[in-house]
Amino acid sequence: MPVRSPTNELADVASAQHVPAPAARRPLPPGMEEYMVHRVMQRVDVVLDQRLREAIALVVQEQTRSVLPRLREEIESVVRHAVYEAVADELASGNPS
Repeated sequence: MPVRSPTNELADVASAQHVPAPAARRPLPPGMEEYMVHRVMQRVDVVLDQRLREAIALVVQEQTRSVLPRLREEIESVVRHAVYEAVADELASGNPS
């Protein structure tokens, strides 16, 4: 697979999102392409960070809601058994307090 330059990749992204390409392609000043790629990547990083945080938070909330009823059942069962055992131990010890 041939190596693609970041400029070509950016052009592909722009065309995929129906952003009009520049009419005439002028040569960029030295270092400008790297600078632009760096700046675009910084912006992408910020947007991705925020959107991924939101998406992950939503998934965690949904999963928590779906697990909550089962978790309540388990907690109720554990507490019930702990109380039964404590009462049984207390009755078996025969110590009136």
